[in-house]
Amino acid sequence: MSAPLEAVKQTMHTRWPLYLTSMLLANAFGAVLMWAFLQYGLPVPEGEAADARRIGLFVPGLVFVTGGLLSLAGSALMLRPVMRWQMRGGPPSRQEQMAALHAPLRQAILHLVLWLLGGAVLAGLIISESPKLAGAVIVTLCMAATIVFGFTYMLGERILRPVAAQALTEGTFDHTLTPGVGTRMAMTWGMGTFAPTFAIVLLCVTQISSDVKFSAQSLAISILLLCGVIILQALALSMLTASSISDPVRQLSQAIARAQEGTREVQVEVYDGSEIGMLQVGFNRMMEEAAKRRKLQELFGQHVGEEVAQRALDYGTELGGETRFVAVLFVDMVGSTATAAERPPTEVVSLLNELFRVVVDVIDRHHGFVNKFVGDAALAIFGAPLDRPDAPTAALAAARDLREALREVAGLDIGIGVSAGLAVAGNIGAANRFEYTVIGDPVNEASRLTELAKDHPGRVLASGSALYFAEEAEAALWITGEEVQLRGRRRSTQLAWPEASVEPERDGRTGAVSGDAAAPGAAREDAAEAADLPADGQAADVPARRQVTDGLIPRHTPADRTGTE
Repeated sequence: MSAPLEAVKQTMHTRWPLYLTSMLLANAFGAVLMWAFLQYGLPVPEGEAADARRIGLFVPGLVFVTGGLLSLAGSALMLRPVMRWQMRGGPPSRQEQMAALHAPLRQAILHLVLWLLGGAVLAGLIISESPKLAGAVIVTLCMAATIVFGFTYMLGERILRPVAAQALTEGTFDHTLTPGVGTRMAMTWGMGTFAPTFAIVLLCVTQISSDVKFSAQSLAISILLLCGVIILQALALSMLTASSISDPVRQLSQAIARAQEGTREVQVEVYDGSEIGMLQVGFNRMMEEAAKRRKLQELFGQHVGEEVAQRALDYGTELGGETRFVAVLFVDMVGSTATAAERPPTEVVSLLNELFRVVVDVIDRHHGFVNKFVGDAALAIFGAPLDRPDAPTAALAAARDLREALREVAGLDIGIGVSAGLAVAGNIGAANRFEYTVIGDPVNEASRLTELAKDHPGRVLASGSALYFAEEAEAALWITGEEVQLRGRRRSTQLAWPEASVEPERDGRTGAVSGDAAAPGAAREDAAEAADLPADGQAADVPARRQVTDGLIPRHTPADRTGTE
């Protein structure tokens, strides 16, 4: 198939045949109305025969056919860049985009010029036979040309809206030579109301002030016909203008509703380059920026935790912190140095990712916050950034569940340490680079307990302070042992481990737990005595305990590799 035939075939599947057909029909309808008004609607001066200005169909038909051919030729030249772009595909060039956006206006201007030229021919023919009607004929033809210009522009813009939307979506937004909302309203009023009303006024003024006197019946018929034109034309233009404004506004309202419902990637078509188009472009850009911010927030939350991300959004990111009662869980891999030396790096990374996946899953299930990953270790916090009075209970339960979950990971051995007490939680670092973390003795104690837990049969150790502040049901699941002096700490630490992790030695005669496996109640009495609290641990709530335990926290201890004291 030749290239011209292929181009014609492709064109038939676009909106251009509908557009050209609509333009020809609109001009034909206007031409029929104008011919009928000139033939039968113009008022007849008194004493003149009604058929004196019969002009027939040949000359008007010839003028219309000539104008139609010229219109098609002009349209083909003006729309050639648009046709080339649509057949080629891809984003339009600047020339092609402008041709698509300005096609309705340029086509309407071409129609106006052809109507004025054709109207001049018809006016000359009528005026040569009826010189007295020169003014009325000229005004009538100008009115018809103006009305057809406005109607074809509004109709063409409606039909070619998808083409303009595609050109603006795939190209650069431009509002050059595009009538705005105010201009469209003025055009609707001028062509739908002012032009035909002005013709009525001219007929009345001619009847009153000139020597030409029309018969009452013919003048009444002319005025009725013009009123009918006003009603129909104003209705059609108003509907076209209203739809050019209401359609994109309705589309925007629906898009906003979808965005409020949580739908992502909401976009609207950009219909034109007017204020409405600028509003559509603004909405699309706003949604794109919102998607970027949402993606950034999600990435931020994945890096620092959702609670920290939300806290930064709500309260800002100033340096400093606040004193919080927290429980700290530290987990570290046993033999990580040997593992890194003996295994390929990819296997080490896979093993660490599996470790941290289980850690995050368990900590999230107990509503804690994984604060950081430090090499082969992880630090989890309960009680910051969100305050919770049952932080020790949650941390101890998470430690037990975490140990059981990590037993299923082959080739992995870990140590887990848990502590509780007062710490400073907030943004630590420089003004342009900082992180949310927790600084204080519970972090240090949990880290030291983790190192000690690597040599403990159950691989889980907790401090007596964490056990003391936990709920009775959770504390009953733990066994207390001896007091030890942890590296870097002046105060001794009471050790505790889950009851199911190791079978304690019992006295064969009495069945009592011996030595290092004292009952939880005894540990509570020791911790209460150290904290100067009642032995039953029920006389003070958590805030009161926070104040008392402040005396148990050393003011300074040497820093270790975790970045904490």
